[in-house]
Amino acid sequence: MDTTPRTLPRFSATFDPATLAEIRRAAATGIYDIRGGGAKRKLPNFDDLLFLGASISRYPLEGYRERCETSVVLGARFAKEPIALKIPITIAGMSFGSLSAQAKEALGRGATLAGTSTTTGDGGMTDEERGHSRTLVYQYLPSRYGMNPDDLRRADAIEIVVGQGAKPGGGGMLLGQKISPRVAEMRTLPEGIDQRSACRHPDWTGPDDLEIKIAELREITDWRKPIYVKVGASRPYYDTALAVKSGADVVVIDGMQGGTAATQDVFIEHVGIPTLAAIRPAVAALQELGMHRKVQLIVSGGIRSGADVAKALALGADAVSIGTAALVALGDNDPRHEAEYQALGTTAGAYDDWHEGRDPAGITTQDPALAARLDPVLAGRRLANYLAVLTLEAQAIARACGKSHLHNLEPEDLVALTIEAAAMAQVPLAGTSWIPGKGGV
Repeated sequence: MDTTPRTLPRFSATFDPATLAEIRRAAATGIYDIRGGGAKRKLPNFDDLLFLGASISRYPLEGYRERCETSVVLGARFAKEPIALKIPITIAGMSFGSLSAQAKEALGRGATLAGTSTTTGDGGMTDEERGHSRTLVYQYLPSRYGMNPDDLRRADAIEIVVGQGAKPGGGGMLLGQKISPRVAEMRTLPEGIDQRSACRHPDWTGPDDLEIKIAELREITDWRKPIYVKVGASRPYYDTALAVKSGADVVVIDGMQGGTAATQDVFIEHVGIPTLAAIRPAVAALQELGMHRKVQLIVSGGIRSGADVAKALALGADAVSIGTAALVALGDNDPRHEAEYQALGTTAGAYDDWHEGRDPAGITTQDPALAARLDPVLAGRRLANYLAVLTLEAQAIARACGKSHLHNLEPEDLVALTIEAAAMAQVPLAGTSWIPGKGGV
């Protein structure tokens, strides 16, 4: 008989120290917690998938002698001037207001060097990003902050934002310390006063209205600009189908690992579904409508490496979009600022108080002295370097699978390490032919 004393865990799994601390904070303040960044909880993700490299049944491509193409065209369904990009990795929408003008310029510079697009975000278009972005997507958001027809025409594409992965169904926040005179003027807001973006568009409520809105935007831009529709991942099958039926050229699906400038912590951690779970239902909707590869699918939310890029494309996406990773590439969360992060009560790599505007890297701030620390030329080169590495890594994987274009990657090139990932990605569990819910052994 086992006489070893039974040792119980010191802390409750339900009421762990972090939970207890949050209860005490809520009781003391009476307000919910607001933060930036994306979900911190562990979720099924692209790390739970592996590629099947070529062997006898398929042969690999020689990296130094055989090309692997990376280009993608977005918006050819209806737009007279679709967007042609060198790489299938774009920069997601991040607003001037949440980011400094220097950071917006750096994003434009880096994307241009890499041959891809960047996106405005809430609050309107700045001359810095338009001037340094060869291809700029203009976000059309529920808030309508800074929106005007002239900037719609100056953009290369328009992205109607219905929702964001970090907060599907919820609006964003920008605290007063970030409402600088310039931000206030662009958004027609009082300086220094907290603002909250709307969670839905003021002039339409459903897919029929969305169809009318898309037609209106096409008329404003003479049918030249591609129209994207972006949704936070929650019901990707139906949202994708309705976006396509409403006339979208491109659908953007943003998973819950995607970041945000600021919203309630409860939204970030408990609303939406993982990026990995969103791709296959969206692709299924496109396939059933006969529109896969005709209406392009962009996937965002937690993309970090060339492997993530390749896996998203293998599952059926046409391109991916990065936000948090792009900010890190610019220099955010850098350990060289550790002393200042410590003074803010945090540490490099964990900083998520983006909404407070005290970022020592000069990226998520409107403080002139802090923003001046960021050299947009150098930061743009860093971003371009990072995008180049992502592309090279994705190409290396594609060649190993015998593919001459990143878009030739397919679900059959993948297996899953966990039952959850196998079910979400609809690929076999490694070492078996079993796809949960679909049979096999």
